[in-house]
Formats: sequence, structure tokens, C-alpha cells
Amino acid sequence: MSSTPQHDVDHTLAYPEPPASPLWHRHGAKARPLTDAQKRRNRELLLLAQRKPRTTAA
Repeated sequence: MSSTPQHDVDHTLAYPEPPASPLWHRHGAKARPLTDAQKRRNRELLLLAQRKPRTTAA
């Protein structure tokens, strides 16, 4: 057992995490689920974006 105090202790870990911001919570109606057509279009656009070479804006 050492008699020297520990100076490398992170005291921020000793405090509880603050509550989440109320802005992070949704109020009101839930989002509607995507239709099968919307899911298919999203998959097609994702595949196209993954294949297309990336261009830089001028």
C-alpha cells in the first residue's frame, strides 16, 4: 500500500451523467413507415451512389 496520493484520477467520472436534453425527444405523431416502393427506391439510389465515382464541387 502506497502513502502517496493518486493524482491521475479523472474526477469527471465521479459525477453522474446529466439528463438528456428535452430537444432530443420527439413529441407528437410517430413517423410513418416507408412503403415497399419507397424502400425499393432507397435501395436503388444507395446502390447507384455506391457505384458512382465521387465528384468534387467546384
